[in-house]
Amino acid sequence: MSRLFSSFRLGALELPNRIVIAPMCQYSAQEGHPSDWHLLHWGSMALSGAGMLIVEATAVTPEGRITPGCLGLWSDAHAESLARSLAPVRRQGVIPLAIQLSHAGRKASSRVPWEGGAQIPVEEGGWLALAPSPLPHAPGELPPQELDAAGLARIREAFVAAARRAVDCGLQAIELHMAHGYLLHEFLSPLSNQRSDAYGGSLENRMRFPLEVFRAVRDAVPERIPVGVRISATDWVEGGWNLEQSIVLAQAIEPLGCAYIHVSSGGLSPLQKIPVAPGYQVPFAEAVRRAVKHMPVIAVGLITEPQQAEAILAEEKADLVALARMMVWDPRWPWHAAAALGATVEAPPQYWRCQPQQHRGVFGDVKIGQR
Repeated sequence: MSRLFSSFRLGALELPNRIVIAPMCQYSAQEGHPSDWHLLHWGSMALSGAGMLIVEATAVTPEGRITPGCLGLWSDAHAESLARSLAPVRRQGVIPLAIQLSHAGRKASSRVPWEGGAQIPVEEGGWLALAPSPLPHAPGELPPQELDAAGLARIREAFVAAARRAVDCGLQAIELHMAHGYLLHEFLSPLSNQRSDAYGGSLENRMRFPLEVFRAVRDAVPERIPVGVRISATDWVEGGWNLEQSIVLAQAIEPLGCAYIHVSSGGLSPLQKIPVAPGYQVPFAEAVRRAVKHMPVIAVGLITEPQQAEAILAEEKADLVALARMMVWDPRWPWHAAAALGATVEAPPQYWRCQPQQHRGVFGDVKIGQR
């Protein structure tokens, strides 16, 4: 039996298989509200046959957006528009829905990628970014404002409020973004956190704010809602955040009730040197998995082939695999993977007729008829 297409439980939430659609920013929101594009994108991903769809990085405050086109959940009005946009997907009940909550930190106020992705000057409609320390992401950028105690408390409460709104929207799991150079990752890395108070310096201090945010969110939402985290296992820069520190973080967050840890890498510094290759981040996921007790681990990063994904799980390098760009390239990747592995995958009955002759049975023991 295929491991990839076996069911899996994240706390009280049961996934039909172990394929996770990783969060993918669409940069198409309007003042933080979903657009028609989101409805099309989510609908396509929801019909893919994957085990769970994680909605893109969603800002908990206006200044926490990466770009002006990023989703937000900082008000009840945003919750109402998100709920409306997700309603068609939720009504079909074809896939569990999660959301990634985020604050962009010093990487906020950026142009969308197809406009170059550079920092937007304040005088051109940008905004002042916030960060652990007043250190710009790249030379020549406007430095962010260092967060004080009141600012930390405000952002912590913003994560809590956004998490509660997410639950009210019907989302079934929450992922906190501690990766890719955004605010919570910036607190973790000594390259971006040079504070001299209780939130900087030692590893224990640098982990303090991310763990406070996690604990506050976990306490604020019902126990039935899994709360996980996404981390960058390394900055890929000498002297930065690394795998050894990631393992300490994983071991610290597991007892707090973390439902899973999603292991990515990079994003903090333009000096990063990433040896990109198929499955290049999987060894990080494997190392974290061997270091924790029971917390599920999601592997991600250039996982593109069904046999590759199956082997990662069969060799117990991770508990689930996440795909993003591959799902955009091939929105029916789970169907094609099931066919390649001799497994079955759930599909809506409206699509049962499409099974190729050589793959009859990939949707299970389904029958259709017509006069």
